[in-house]
Amino acid sequence: MSVLIAIPARYASTRYPGKPLVPLTGADGTTQTLIERSWRAAMAVQGADRVVVATDDDRIREVAEGFGAEVVMTSPEARNGTERCAEAHERLGGGFDIVVNLQGDAPLTPPWFVEALIDGLRAAPAAEVATPVLRCDGAALNGFLDDRRAGRVGGTTAVFDRDRHAMYFSKEVIPFTSRRYADDEATPVFHHVGVYAYRPGALAAYAGWPTGPLEDLEGLEQLRFMENGRRVLCVEVEARGRQFWELNNPEDVPRIEAMMAAMGHS
Repeated sequence: MSVLIAIPARYASTRYPGKPLVPLTGADGTTQTLIERSWRAAMAVQGADRVVVATDDDRIREVAEGFGAEVVMTSPEARNGTERCAEAHERLGGGFDIVVNLQGDAPLTPPWFVEALIDGLRAAPAAEVATPVLRCDGAALNGFLDDRRAGRVGGTTAVFDRDRHAMYFSKEVIPFTSRRYADDEATPVFHHVGVYAYRPGALAAYAGWPTGPLEDLEGLEQLRFMENGRRVLCVEVEARGRQFWELNNPEDVPRIEAMMAAMGHS
């Protein structure tokens, strides 16, 4: 099955304008932009047939082409990364069996997260959309709770049924937990990793649906599938000692750089 990885990137982020071009310094002192680090994460995935950056901004295009990425220019009317991936797939002529949306704010995404996602969708022929979830340890959960107490939107959490079909995603920390956990303790909270794999039919249909109230309230694009009765498969992944965080706010830059330093990530 042929696989396209598209990295949607826009300059005009509401919370963090210019975010794809923010520099991040690794453990060895090497500085690369967020979009380059995200592209390199995508290029490390085994089994991908093509990797493209999908953007509507010439500044991002110039930087991406400068480090060797293939760029697909998309419309500024795209409301989120899923719509941008749908447009990129169409502009490339379609034909891929699986389209992966590796969002451009997740430079620490290990390749096995994406590989597990592709394998999960291949193994579930009835599934139309799949996304990874990572069980939080106490340190990650406490970071989410601290962000919310400070009024910041941190990571997204997910709850799912026994067949691993998503029940809900939220920027609040769900499910509710009545106590704090030790940093190395497993918790019942799952961090939703911002990567998606789609069947082309579901991806094409998505762009034609209006946004629903839950998507509007949470600002989470995957809720549109659920609001239209489509199942989202949650694929549990393992950190294998790697730290993971998404760049949502300016305050996340030093946090991610500290994680890269701790992991020796260049």
